[in-house]
Amino acid sequence: MTSAPAGHHAPTGPLTGVRVIDLTVNVLGPLCTMVLGDMGADVVKVETPDGDPNRQNGPGRNANMAAMHLNMNRNKRSVTLNLKRPEAREVLLRLVAQADVFVHSMRPAAAERLGIGYDEIASRNPRIIYGYGCGYMPGSPRENDPAFDDVVQGEAGLADLMLQSVGVARYLPTVIVDKFCGYMLSSAIGMALYSRERTGRGQLVRVPMLESIVAFNLQEHLWGAAFDPPLGTGVGYVRLLSEHRRPYETKDGFICLLAVNDEQWKRLLPAIGRAELLEDERFCTHEARIRHVDAVYGTVSDQMKAQTTAHWRGVLNAIEIPNGPVASFQDMLADPYLNETGFFQRYEHPTEGPMLTTAVPTQFSETPAGLHRPPPLLGEHNAEVLGALGYGAREIEALTR
Repeated sequence: MTSAPAGHHAPTGPLTGVRVIDLTVNVLGPLCTMVLGDMGADVVKVETPDGDPNRQNGPGRNANMAAMHLNMNRNKRSVTLNLKRPEAREVLLRLVAQADVFVHSMRPAAAERLGIGYDEIASRNPRIIYGYGCGYMPGSPRENDPAFDDVVQGEAGLADLMLQSVGVARYLPTVIVDKFCGYMLSSAIGMALYSRERTGRGQLVRVPMLESIVAFNLQEHLWGAAFDPPLGTGVGYVRLLSEHRRPYETKDGFICLLAVNDEQWKRLLPAIGRAELLEDERFCTHEARIRHVDAVYGTVSDQMKAQTTAHWRGVLNAIEIPNGPVASFQDMLADPYLNETGFFQRYEHPTEGPMLTTAVPTQFSETPAGLHRPPPLLGEHNAEVLGALGYGAREIEALTR
């Protein structure tokens, strides 16, 4: 593992010079703004005096510095303001006047009540890119309904996919909706910044969670319903719903493998001892394998049980069939490849001590992204940020109390 710097270092990413005002909490918004910070943006995280709830979510060495906060708020500065106070709102508007991007994770009605809806913010800075994630489509009857990852996973069909494939309705054991939409929002903000460079105009950017994850799910699962009337089995990519689409059990563990095209199957079947199936009409073409996917995957499953994972990996590597072991998160931390590439990075936090984080996987040849600020303490940068606006020490103490 490589060592990353502990203190503040000048960013070098593609968004260097972009100022972001971040009013987000929980996962979707903080992940979005962390990505912007990783890319070099100066992210000012504006928190209530109590802080983002994730400051208390997970283990931690000190108060307000729990794991969830540390994992989603690197490359940011923290300022505390009680925006229900008019003088604090004025501070925020002064920050907005110097910013390029404004991001929050409130429902639209809540932002309007605080006087920080798009029209108010844009009136102070017409070039601002104003972005937020919400549960449901803005302008719809549900635009102000509360939404969390678990609820949207159910509404977007993810729990039903689990029911169809393994017989149990359950959520994916990751906050996939929040994380996907967080990355989607950061990408959309980057596109809006590019548009502003061409037109000089700011704009409003909104990412609804339900519609975004439904579109994400239906890329493959719309299937025959892409035709009107539907063709074949209608909705649902049958290969992905097969009960046999899972890691294959071996003599001493599990292995993951996937052959996709005819050429790969012509190499795979003889290699696993079933060359005679090359003449079986169920195995001969992609269309036939999809129709008989349970039999196809079931055959591979039966063969894998005969040898160890290492044996099969050697066989599959020799015929260039993509494969890999079933790794736990603990396995990944010790994985030679991930450590050779410097994906895991250790750094020394000024107050939290030795820490572990992941590198930015996206690479830029001329403007490398990376860690240039450790996750901030609550209100750590009050004096630095508000002092730059011209506020004195007593004013800062009163505003952030």
